[in-house]
Amino acid sequence: MKIVVTGGGTGGHIYPAIAIIEEFQKQYPDTKVLYIGRKGSLESILVPNSGYEFYGITAAPLSRKIGIKTLKTLKDTLKGVRESKKIIREFNPNFVIGTGGFVTGPVLLAAHLAGKKVFFHEQNSYPGVTNKILSRFAKKYFVTFKESIKYFKNQERAIVTGNPIRNKFVDIDSIKSKAKFHMGFNNDNKNVLAFGGSNGSGKLNNAFKEIINGNLIANEFNLFFVTGKNNYDDFVKDMKVLPNVKVYPYLDNIQEAYSISDLVITSSGAITLAELSYLGMPSILIPKAYTTENHQVYNALEFKNSGASIMIEEKDLRASELKDIIVNLLKDEDRLKDMGIKAKTFATPNASKDIIKNIVEEGL
Repeated sequence: MKIVVTGGGTGGHIYPAIAIIEEFQKQYPDTKVLYIGRKGSLESILVPNSGYEFYGITAAPLSRKIGIKTLKTLKDTLKGVRESKKIIREFNPNFVIGTGGFVTGPVLLAAHLAGKKVFFHEQNSYPGVTNKILSRFAKKYFVTFKESIKYFKNQERAIVTGNPIRNKFVDIDSIKSKAKFHMGFNNDNKNVLAFGGSNGSGKLNNAFKEIINGNLIANEFNLFFVTGKNNYDDFVKDMKVLPNVKVYPYLDNIQEAYSISDLVITSSGAITLAELSYLGMPSILIPKAYTTENHQVYNALEFKNSGASIMIEEKDLRASELKDIIVNLLKDEDRLKDMGIKAKTFATPNASKDIIKNIVEEGL
């Protein structure tokens, strides 16, 4: 069997794609995979690092307003369609699946024009414009939230599956000893993992820079902090060096940090929330305010209202208050445990299996 997978721009689109590939190769070991993403993008790094063949095409985000930028987007999209058609024709896959991001537009359109069966997965409660368009010709499409179906065409083709989780998060307890040796601190503090999604978060970075430089002391808690690759140099330039703080531009082995952390502080992208729920992790969520239709706030509210998380909106984020919340929460073992249990209720561990089952039923 041959499959083409596409999705990109952020880890929230790339990681579900990798999870689906992993499950396909687990169930069908002879599966040949070709991943199409945007040239020079995050997926052009993460996908080859995961061991999959990668082809880069031209792609640009779809503009919601008509103007000069729209013409360039249209030109890039048409070029991407031509490039994708050539790749798909030569590879001749059984089907093509996309997991979001503007690169999926030209790839899935090219696949449809080539007569291939097309599928996609939508992670968020409010779908992106690309997937809304693709729902017009997808054989089936998969969603995380039932509420998102109302935004699509051909709603009878929608299937609620939840978000796929990568294999690296399976049986995470078994890697704790290795993680403590590899990443751990030489103290008895509780561990906090903080990151602002795959590309980082300026607001979160500013708050933690202030915490580190201002009033964090060595015996309060240990901190694994991920800045995002583009923010790392500025973050560490004048940062106070502390024995209980480790800072990374990006954390490819984030499963190790999860395994030895007592609390996670992060934005509320759908894939991050899927990881937190799968692992049963208590969290403080700081949703990014500039996402489409403010979907990260809605994502975070689900966790907050269930008692799985504390939510702080970016406009209300204050470094000193955040630090106080962290310190007090880490002292409350019962609450941390209860938050983890409630997070687990959102888990959808069979998402990848359900997606593949429905694709196979459609006929390969």
